[in-house]
Amino acid sequence: MNGTDAAPADRDPGLQPERTRLAWRRTTLSGTVVAVLAAKTALHGGASPVSVLAAALCCAFWLAFLRIAHGRITTLAAANRPRALTPPHAAAATLCMLALAVCGAFLVL
Repeated sequence: MNGTDAAPADRDPGLQPERTRLAWRRTTLSGTVVAVLAAKTALHGGASPVSVLAAALCCAFWLAFLRIAHGRITTLAAANRPRALTPPHAAAATLCMLALAVCGAFLVL
């Protein structure tokens, strides 16, 4: 019997889902820090409409990322073998974090 005739063995994920879940939590925490600092920066020393808008966008992007991350964390915790993250969700999470970073950088500069 050669290797192609054998049934594929079940994959043992070990602690990988837990590590991935913790990575999502760390990323959510870092986004939270950016959103809070953006709000603090926007309101410090007189709030201009542009800085308030940038802070509001930071909060909106953070909330969008939080929704995506919570769904993924729930999926990873619920299943022994979680399904893969879909490309649209991965792209949305990436875009949320990039937009959050850009808005935060705009407030600092």
